[in-house]
Amino acid sequence: MALVVICGQPCSGKSKAALCLAEALKQSSELKYQVRIIDEASFHLDRNQSYANMPSEKNLRGVLRSEVDRSLSKDTVIIVDSLNNIKGYRYELWCLARAAGIRYCVFYCDVEDDDCRKWNQERREKGEDNYDDVIFEDLVRRFEKPERRNRWDSPLFELKSASSSLSDSASIVHDAVSYITKKLDSKTRDVKILQPSIATQTKRFSDANSLHELDKATQEVTNAIAEAQSRDLGMLPANGISIGKDFPPINISRSVGLPELRRLRRTFMKLTGQTSLSGKPPPSDSDSAKRMFIDYLNRELGTS
Repeated sequence: MALVVICGQPCSGKSKAALCLAEALKQSSELKYQVRIIDEASFHLDRNQSYANMPSEKNLRGVLRSEVDRSLSKDTVIIVDSLNNIKGYRYELWCLARAAGIRYCVFYCDVEDDDCRKWNQERREKGEDNYDDVIFEDLVRRFEKPERRNRWDSPLFELKSASSSLSDSASIVHDAVSYITKKLDSKTRDVKILQPSIATQTKRFSDANSLHELDKATQEVTNAIAEAQSRDLGMLPANGISIGKDFPPINISRSVGLPELRRLRRTFMKLTGQTSLSGKPPPSDSDSAKRMFIDYLNRELGTS
Protein backbone atom coordinates (compact mmCIF):
# COMPACT_ATOMS: atom_id res chain seq x y z
CA MET A 1 0.00 0.00 0.00
CA ALA A 2 2.56 2.62 1.14
CA LEU A 3 5.88 3.24 2.87
CA VAL A 4 6.17 6.42 4.94
CA VAL A 5 9.67 7.43 6.08
CA ILE A 6 9.71 9.69 9.14
CA CYS A 7 12.82 11.86 9.11
CA GLY A 8 14.32 14.42 11.47
CA GLN A 9 16.92 15.38 14.05
CA PRO A 10 17.03 13.53 17.39
CA CYS A 11 14.27 14.76 19.72
CA SER A 12 12.42 16.60 16.95
CA GLY A 13 9.03 15.02 17.63
CA LYS A 14 9.26 12.18 15.09
CA SER A 15 7.57 9.54 17.24
CA LYS A 16 4.71 11.89 18.07
CA ALA A 17 4.33 12.71 14.38
CA ALA A 18 4.33 9.00 13.51
CA LEU A 19 1.59 8.30 16.05
CA CYS A 20 -0.51 11.25 14.82
CA LEU A 21 -0.15 10.11 11.23
CA ALA A 22 -0.98 6.50 12.11
CA GLU A 23 -4.07 7.57 14.05
CA ALA A 24 -5.22 9.84 11.21
CA LEU A 25 -4.79 6.99 8.73
CA LYS A 26 -6.78 4.61 10.91
CA GLN A 27 -9.60 7.14 11.15
CA SER A 28 -9.65 7.80 7.42
CA SER A 29 -12.74 6.44 5.70
CA GLU A 30 -10.67 5.91 2.54
CA LEU A 31 -8.20 3.50 4.16
CA LYS A 32 -9.17 -0.16 4.37
CA TYR A 33 -5.71 -1.44 5.22
CA GLN A 34 -3.51 -2.02 8.27
CA VAL A 35 -1.15 0.62 9.62
CA ARG A 36 2.10 -0.37 11.34
CA ILE A 37 4.93 1.65 12.88
CA ILE A 38 8.45 0.18 12.77
CA ASP A 39 10.92 1.82 15.17
CA GLU A 40 13.86 1.09 17.46
CA ALA A 41 11.53 0.42 20.39
CA SER A 42 10.00 -2.49 18.46
CA PHE A 43 13.32 -4.32 18.89
CA HIS A 44 14.10 -3.03 22.42
CA LEU A 45 17.16 -1.19 21.10
CA ASP A 46 18.79 1.42 23.33
CA ARG A 47 19.25 4.65 21.39
CA ASN A 48 22.63 5.55 22.89
CA GLN A 49 24.07 2.09 22.33
CA SER A 50 22.65 1.98 18.79
CA TYR A 51 24.35 5.26 17.83
CA ALA A 52 27.51 4.88 19.93
CA ASN A 53 29.67 4.04 16.90
CA MET A 54 29.41 3.38 13.18
CA PRO A 55 29.18 -0.45 13.36
CA SER A 56 26.31 -0.22 15.88
CA GLU A 57 24.54 2.41 13.83
CA LYS A 58 24.97 0.36 10.66
CA ASN A 59 23.56 -2.69 12.43
CA LEU A 60 20.54 -0.66 13.60
CA ARG A 61 19.78 0.48 10.07
CA GLY A 62 20.17 -3.09 8.83
CA VAL A 63 17.69 -4.41 11.39
CA LEU A 64 15.12 -1.75 10.53
CA ARG A 65 15.61 -2.16 6.77
CA SER A 66 15.19 -5.94 7.00
CA GLU A 67 11.98 -5.57 8.98
CA VAL A 68 10.64 -3.05 6.47
CA ASP A 69 11.51 -5.38 3.60
CA ARG A 70 9.66 -8.27 5.27
CA SER A 71 6.63 -6.14 6.12
CA LEU A 72 5.92 -4.30 2.87
CA SER A 73 2.77 -5.46 1.13
CA LYS A 74 -0.16 -4.22 -0.94
CA ASP A 75 -2.48 -4.15 2.10
CA THR A 76 -0.34 -2.42 4.77
CA VAL A 77 0.91 1.12 5.39
CA ILE A 78 4.37 0.95 6.96
CA ILE A 79 5.64 3.98 8.90
CA VAL A 80 9.39 3.95 9.64
CA ASP A 81 9.91 6.00 12.79
CA SER A 82 13.66 6.61 13.12
CA LEU A 83 16.23 9.32 12.41
CA ASN A 84 16.56 8.18 8.77
CA ASN A 85 19.22 10.87 8.66
CA ILE A 86 21.41 9.46 5.89
CA LYS A 87 20.23 10.15 2.34
CA GLY A 88 21.79 6.92 1.10
CA TYR A 89 19.69 4.99 3.62
CA ARG A 90 16.52 6.79 2.53
CA TYR A 91 17.42 5.78 -1.01
CA GLU A 92 17.62 2.13 0.11
CA LEU A 93 14.14 2.41 1.65
CA TRP A 94 12.87 4.01 -1.55
CA CYS A 95 14.26 1.04 -3.50
CA LEU A 96 12.35 -1.35 -1.23
CA ALA A 97 9.13 0.55 -1.93
CA ARG A 98 9.85 0.49 -5.66
CA ALA A 99 10.48 -3.26 -5.59
CA ALA A 100 7.14 -3.73 -3.79
CA GLY A 101 5.30 -1.49 -6.29
CA ILE A 102 3.70 0.78 -3.66
CA ARG A 103 3.38 4.47 -2.75
CA TYR A 104 6.21 6.23 -0.95
CA CYS A 105 6.67 9.54 0.84
CA VAL A 106 8.91 11.27 3.40
CA PHE A 107 7.51 13.03 6.47
CA TYR A 108 10.12 15.51 7.74
CA CYS A 109 10.00 17.01 11.24
CA ASP A 110 11.82 20.29 10.58
CA VAL A 111 12.80 21.60 14.02
CA GLU A 112 15.61 23.99 15.00
CA ASP A 113 18.65 22.32 16.59
CA ASP A 114 18.31 24.40 19.77
CA ASP A 115 14.73 23.24 20.26
CA CYS A 116 15.85 19.64 19.87
CA ARG A 117 18.58 20.18 22.48
CA LYS A 118 16.04 21.70 24.85
CA TRP A 119 13.63 18.78 24.43
CA ASN A 120 16.45 16.28 24.92
CA GLN A 121 17.43 18.01 28.18
CA GLU A 122 13.80 18.05 29.36
CA ARG A 123 13.54 14.32 28.75
CA ARG A 124 16.71 13.74 30.77
CA GLU A 125 15.34 15.76 33.68
CA LYS A 126 12.12 13.72 33.60
CA GLY A 127 14.03 10.44 33.54
CA GLU A 128 12.78 9.61 30.04
CA ASP A 129 14.78 8.16 27.14
CA ASN A 130 17.29 10.71 25.91
CA TYR A 131 20.56 11.02 24.00
CA ASP A 132 23.97 11.53 25.60
CA ASP A 133 25.26 14.98 24.70
CA VAL A 134 28.18 13.69 22.63
CA ILE A 135 25.97 11.34 20.62
CA PHE A 136 23.31 14.02 20.20
CA GLU A 137 25.78 16.55 18.79
CA ASP A 138 27.31 13.96 16.46
CA LEU A 139 23.89 13.06 15.05
CA VAL A 140 22.97 16.72 14.58
CA ARG A 141 26.23 17.37 12.74
CA ARG A 142 25.80 14.41 10.38
CA PHE A 143 22.12 14.95 9.59
CA GLU A 144 21.42 15.12 5.85
CA LYS A 145 18.31 17.17 5.26
CA PRO A 146 15.82 15.73 2.75
CA GLU A 147 15.38 17.63 -0.51
CA ARG A 148 12.24 17.24 -2.56
CA ARG A 149 14.17 17.27 -5.83
CA ASN A 150 15.58 13.86 -4.87
CA ARG A 151 13.24 11.06 -5.93
CA TRP A 152 13.90 9.22 -2.64
CA ASP A 153 12.83 12.34 -0.70
CA SER A 154 9.71 12.97 -2.74
CA PRO A 155 6.91 13.68 -2.12
CA LEU A 156 8.11 15.53 0.98
CA PHE A 157 5.76 16.63 3.75
CA GLU A 158 7.44 19.12 6.12
CA LEU A 159 6.17 19.55 9.66
CA LYS A 160 7.68 22.49 11.57
CA SER A 161 6.72 21.21 15.00
CA ALA A 162 8.19 23.98 17.12
CA SER A 163 6.81 26.98 15.25
CA SER A 164 3.72 25.74 13.42
CA SER A 165 0.26 26.17 14.85
CA LEU A 166 -1.96 23.17 15.54
CA SER A 167 -3.98 23.97 12.43
CA ASP A 168 -0.82 24.04 10.29
CA SER A 169 0.33 20.70 11.72
CA ALA A 170 -3.11 19.19 11.14
CA SER A 171 -3.01 20.44 7.55
CA ILE A 172 0.33 18.71 6.87
CA VAL A 173 -0.93 15.45 8.37
CA HIS A 174 -4.10 15.76 6.30
CA ASP A 175 -2.09 16.26 3.11
CA ALA A 176 -0.01 13.16 3.85
CA VAL A 177 -3.09 11.07 4.61
CA SER A 178 -4.72 12.29 1.41
CA TYR A 179 -1.68 11.29 -0.64
CA ILE A 180 -1.48 7.83 0.93
CA THR A 181 -5.18 7.02 0.68
CA LYS A 182 -6.26 8.76 -2.52
CA LYS A 183 -8.03 6.49 -4.97
CA LEU A 184 -6.43 6.38 -8.39
CA ASP A 185 -8.02 6.65 -11.80
CA SER A 186 -6.87 7.48 -15.32
CA LYS A 187 -6.88 11.23 -14.53
CA THR A 188 -4.78 11.06 -11.34
CA ARG A 189 -1.49 12.91 -11.73
CA ASP A 190 -0.50 13.94 -8.19
CA VAL A 191 -0.05 10.46 -6.71
CA LYS A 192 2.74 8.14 -7.82
CA ILE A 193 2.93 4.40 -7.31
CA LEU A 194 6.52 3.25 -7.73
CA GLN A 195 7.01 0.64 -10.43
CA PRO A 196 9.48 -2.24 -10.00
CA SER A 197 12.41 -2.20 -12.40
CA ILE A 198 13.73 -5.28 -14.15
CA ALA A 199 16.44 -5.50 -11.50
CA THR A 200 13.97 -5.54 -8.60
CA GLN A 201 10.97 -7.35 -10.01
CA THR A 202 10.66 -11.03 -9.12
CA LYS A 203 9.11 -13.47 -11.59
CA ARG A 204 6.63 -15.89 -10.03
CA PHE A 205 7.67 -19.48 -10.25
CA SER A 206 5.27 -21.60 -12.27
CA ASP A 207 6.37 -24.56 -10.15
CA ALA A 208 5.54 -23.95 -6.50
CA ASN A 209 7.91 -26.73 -5.45
CA SER A 210 10.88 -24.86 -7.00
CA LEU A 211 10.20 -21.82 -4.84
CA HIS A 212 9.85 -23.96 -1.74
CA GLU A 213 13.12 -25.79 -2.38
CA LEU A 214 14.96 -22.55 -3.15
CA ASP A 215 13.71 -20.91 0.03
CA LYS A 216 14.56 -23.93 2.17
CA ALA A 217 18.02 -24.47 0.65
CA THR A 218 19.16 -20.85 0.93
CA GLN A 219 17.95 -20.68 4.53
CA GLU A 220 19.98 -23.79 5.41
CA VAL A 221 23.13 -22.26 3.89
CA THR A 222 22.54 -18.98 5.72
CA ASN A 223 22.04 -20.80 9.02
CA ALA A 224 25.22 -22.83 8.46
CA ILE A 225 27.29 -19.67 7.97
CA ALA A 226 25.81 -17.96 11.03
CA GLU A 227 26.35 -21.06 13.20
CA ALA A 228 29.94 -21.49 11.98
CA GLN A 229 30.80 -17.88 12.80
CA SER A 230 29.12 -18.13 16.19
CA ARG A 231 30.87 -21.40 17.01
CA ASP A 232 34.28 -20.03 16.04
CA LEU A 233 33.72 -16.63 17.71
CA GLY A 234 33.73 -14.80 14.40
CA MET A 235 36.92 -16.48 13.14
CA LEU A 236 36.65 -17.93 9.64
CA PRO A 237 37.98 -21.46 8.93
CA ALA A 238 41.08 -21.39 6.72
CA ASN A 239 39.58 -23.98 4.38
CA GLY A 240 36.17 -22.33 4.21
CA ILE A 241 32.80 -23.18 5.74
CA SER A 242 31.54 -26.63 4.80
CA ILE A 243 27.90 -27.67 4.68
CA GLY A 244 28.59 -31.19 3.44
CA LYS A 245 31.01 -33.26 1.41
CA ASP A 246 28.91 -32.95 -1.74
CA PHE A 247 29.09 -29.17 -1.79
CA PRO A 248 31.88 -26.66 -2.44
CA PRO A 249 33.20 -24.77 0.61
CA ILE A 250 31.92 -21.30 1.34
CA ASN A 251 35.00 -19.06 1.09
CA ILE A 252 34.15 -15.65 2.53
CA SER A 253 36.86 -13.09 3.24
CA ARG A 254 35.33 -11.55 6.35
CA SER A 255 32.78 -12.07 9.10
CA VAL A 256 29.26 -11.40 7.82
CA GLY A 257 26.37 -10.33 10.04
CA LEU A 258 22.93 -11.90 9.88
CA PRO A 259 21.24 -8.79 8.37
CA GLU A 260 23.71 -8.83 5.46
CA LEU A 261 23.26 -12.57 4.97
CA ARG A 262 19.50 -12.11 4.82
CA ARG A 263 19.89 -9.29 2.31
CA LEU A 264 22.13 -11.41 0.09
CA ARG A 265 19.69 -14.30 0.35
CA ARG A 266 16.74 -12.12 -0.73
CA THR A 267 18.76 -10.68 -3.62
CA PHE A 268 19.77 -14.15 -4.78
CA MET A 269 16.17 -15.36 -4.70
CA LYS A 270 15.04 -12.35 -6.74
CA LEU A 271 17.79 -12.83 -9.29
CA THR A 272 17.07 -16.55 -9.55
CA GLY A 273 13.39 -15.87 -10.08
CA GLN A 274 13.93 -13.49 -12.98
CA THR A 275 13.53 -14.60 -16.56
CA SER A 276 17.05 -15.08 -17.91
CA LEU A 277 18.06 -14.59 -21.51
CA SER A 278 19.01 -18.25 -21.76
CA GLY A 279 15.64 -19.37 -20.42
CA LYS A 280 17.32 -21.52 -17.78
CA PRO A 281 14.72 -22.62 -15.20
CA PRO A 282 15.22 -22.13 -11.45
CA PRO A 283 16.62 -25.12 -9.51
CA SER A 284 13.96 -27.69 -8.69
CA ASP A 285 15.94 -29.62 -6.07
CA SER A 286 17.57 -28.56 -2.82
CA ASP A 287 21.14 -29.62 -3.68
CA SER A 288 21.21 -27.62 -6.92
CA ALA A 289 19.83 -24.57 -5.15
CA LYS A 290 22.50 -24.82 -2.44
CA ARG A 291 25.30 -25.04 -4.99
CA MET A 292 23.99 -22.02 -6.87
CA PHE A 293 23.66 -20.00 -3.65
CA ILE A 294 27.16 -20.97 -2.49
CA ASP A 295 28.59 -19.90 -5.87
CA TYR A 296 26.75 -16.60 -5.55
CA LEU A 297 28.08 -15.98 -2.00
CA ASN A 298 31.62 -16.86 -3.04
CA ARG A 299 31.40 -14.27 -5.84
CA GLU A 300 29.93 -11.60 -3.56
CA LEU A 301 31.99 -12.25 -0.44
CA GLY A 302 34.96 -14.32 -1.62
CA THR A 303 38.62 -13.56 -1.21
CA SER A 304 39.28 -13.39 -4.93
